[in-house]
Amino acid sequence: MTAHPQLPGKLADGKDLRDVPQSWPVSSSKSIFESAYLSLSIDTIVDPDGGEHGRTVARPNNAVGILAFDDHDRILLVEQYRHPMRHRMLEIPAGTLDVDGEGPAAAAERELAEEADVIAGEWTSILELTATPGYSTERWQIFRASGLEPVPDADRTEREAEEADMVQWWVPFNEAVAASLEGRITDSMTVSAILAAQVLRGR
Repeated sequence: MTAHPQLPGKLADGKDLRDVPQSWPVSSSKSIFESAYLSLSIDTIVDPDGGEHGRTVARPNNAVGILAFDDHDRILLVEQYRHPMRHRMLEIPAGTLDVDGEGPAAAAERELAEEADVIAGEWTSILELTATPGYSTERWQIFRASGLEPVPDADRTEREAEEADMVQWWVPFNEAVAASLEGRITDSMTVSAILAAQVLRGR
């Protein structure tokens, strides 16, 4: 590897850079909170020089998101109240893997039907993300869905709490890209999905 000629760091020319699995030893772990959705602990990790450092680790269920396109290049956004942010947020349909034995693809199908009363005939995985790796183990998988049809009335989910107050919006894709870049949409999963889809169009 070659050093940068003027600045600190190495040149990545031709190197296949990627996230690499690694695990520093954990000398102790103290459980702080446990629920069906989330566990919290304080882990003491040992660095390669033997130094110990306390780190708070959140371990939520992993999640999926769905970027659903209709036949006129509109995407589906749901608007719902998010109490921690004290905002009504615009987001792609999404949810956690909280059903035993359910994989990401099946969870995505379920969440799209539950949150939007929509089913899709075509599914493609377009993006995998880590949410906040500085303190959380949460991973997200984003799917593109198309070939959409409504869920029959008799099969629709009765939404509760914040989801009962949810509004579904169909937004032209180019307007969603602009809203993401202008900070009118700020949910990180949603912005990532929209911009990834924009990049994939140029390939």
